[in-house]
Amino acid sequence: MDISRRGLLLILSSPSGAGKTTLSLASLERDAGIELSVSVTTRPPRPGEVDDEDYTFIEDSAFQRMIDEGSLLEHARVFGNYYGTPRDAVERAVAAGRDVLFDVDWQGTQQLKENAREDVASIFVLPPSMAALEDRLRRRAQDSDDEVARRMSEAEAEMSHWAEYDYVIVNREIEESVGAVQTILAAERLRRERQVGLADLIGAMRGG
Repeated sequence: MDISRRGLLLILSSPSGAGKTTLSLASLERDAGIELSVSVTTRPPRPGEVDDEDYTFIEDSAFQRMIDEGSLLEHARVFGNYYGTPRDAVERAVAAGRDVLFDVDWQGTQQLKENAREDVASIFVLPPSMAALEDRLRRRAQDSDDEVARRMSEAEAEMSHWAEYDYVIVNREIEESVGAVQTILAAERLRRERQVGLADLIGAMRGG
């Protein structure tokens, strides 16, 4: 007898460049049971990004309408642009027992906890050092020197929120960090309160 399960919201946060996006992609590749929450954003696409796959890119006016209509589970302004999570798709997935992965910052995490605390498991990803963080930002060659400097200045403030998370991973080696994420996900799926079919299973066992 299969045990029905309520899905969970797995959150990965980190300072820009610390590795949350790499960990997210690796987790999606290795676990067919989790899907990525596609955020809406007002920032322009970066080279190689695909609309409605990486993000849904919209204008500021459309984003504001979603806020006004209560259509976002969370939203935040980051580096001058808005990001948000459409509510309906996530709520349908969780109710159907599917897990949803979030690549969001601490502001988004706070809102997700406010709106769906019992469904959330949150992970904060730290770089091994500030020097390593700056090196990663420069090696990805997506931002100007001024942008790198700005992101570094924001990193310390972002890392001050580490204690608000359920788990913390220091991302020294990607394979080790991916394994840690998989371990956390496996444990969270087994939480008693998420296995909503346990009562039926135990009742059937006792009745048999």
